[in-house]
Amino acid sequence: MSTLLADRQIEHLMTLHPKGFDLSLDRISRLLERLGNPQDKLPPVIHIAGTNGKGSAAAFSRALLEAAGYKVHVHTSPHLVNWHERYRLAAEGGGKFVADDVLADAIGRVADANRGETITVFEILTAVTFLLFSEHPADAAIIEVGLGGRFDATNVIKNPAVSVIMPVSLDHEAYLGDRVELIAAEKAGIIKQGCPVIVGSQESDAAREVLVSTAERLGCPLSVYGQDFIATGEHGRLIYQDQEGLLDLSPPRLPGRHQFANAAAAIAAVRAAGFELDEHAADKAMTTVSWPGRMQRLPQGRLTELAPAGAEIWLDGGHNPGAGMVIAEALTEQEEKFARPLFLISGMINTKDQTGYFRAFKGIARHVYTVPVAFSDASVPNAELAVRATDAGLSAEPVSSVADALMLLRDTWDHSEPPPRILIGGSLYLAGAVLAENGTPPV
Repeated sequence: MSTLLADRQIEHLMTLHPKGFDLSLDRISRLLERLGNPQDKLPPVIHIAGTNGKGSAAAFSRALLEAAGYKVHVHTSPHLVNWHERYRLAAEGGGKFVADDVLADAIGRVADANRGETITVFEILTAVTFLLFSEHPADAAIIEVGLGGRFDATNVIKNPAVSVIMPVSLDHEAYLGDRVELIAAEKAGIIKQGCPVIVGSQESDAAREVLVSTAERLGCPLSVYGQDFIATGEHGRLIYQDQEGLLDLSPPRLPGRHQFANAAAAIAAVRAAGFELDEHAADKAMTTVSWPGRMQRLPQGRLTELAPAGAEIWLDGGHNPGAGMVIAEALTEQEEKFARPLFLISGMINTKDQTGYFRAFKGIARHVYTVPVAFSDASVPNAELAVRATDAGLSAEPVSSVADALMLLRDTWDHSEPPPRILIGGSLYLAGAVLAENGTPPV
């Protein structure tokens, strides 16, 4: 049992209300009405949807605004270690995770207003977001969509300062559809009449067409990656370009070439939302941006001490084929600089395309250790996950935990080789468990 009051409240709510998703805005709208419609009393909102890159776009947007001197609230989901991570409240010198007593008080008020009626826990927690963000002053609020867009609980925001759609690919097909254009249509549900829209880098032309046509039909000022704004790498720098001109910036602190496009979408979003952003602030943001559990280097901690001496350990919560591709590309970039063999320690949940995720690492990873995902009843059994990795053309074996995988690798390592590069990934739940066990939770 957690020692945090808010955690205990949420655990209690989970015993009262059904798990999973129930896509509708009726319940949360009724609840918010009883709370005085706090969603209508927010500072300018940057509302972010997409299959991959939502969290990175939120992290870049926060870094950009704070570097420019603005105070910012941020809502993201899911959390990695503590529920409090979902609520970062604006503060001098940079936003801070909500204090336990403040979160507990807000949860209590929302639960009371709900009067025990049928609702999902995510809807209650989203109402908590609006309540907290309306009661604490800020210059901006960054709100990440939970699932989809059209019927996501965050989509009661009537007039966002900007709606941002990051890369769209197949994920949550049971809820959102099994074709990328159907999923794009769900994500496009956050686009509101006449409100600015940023369309981030899209692999799929069909997805891009759905997003652009929706924005045009609703009369929205529209900027599309690759057409109205773009980021390129030149001489180790990030060069951002839009109709206002060029920004010559430090490369993002978040590794992987895909982060150039994510940073560009955030710059475009911050500008479209009406905030002043000069080159100095944008450059500072590239060097200070932080997004735990996404291509995060783990230099020290309780788990890292179990690995072979000199090993380089990365953690990433990406869990679908699109995420697998960008992670594999980022690791391949690293491989070009340092000749280290790559090993995966992977755990996944049963709603994801496990073979599709692993396929991205074919020819790149030497071996996969599959592990159960702690604290998730949807975890794929490690033996079954090893079969999925083998189906994708990888060498794989099941082990009982991340710690056991690291120790097995250490005990069998051939020291005539360079120390290995290790990617722990496949699930945000796994990433959170690893950060907790390693003693390095998000701050």
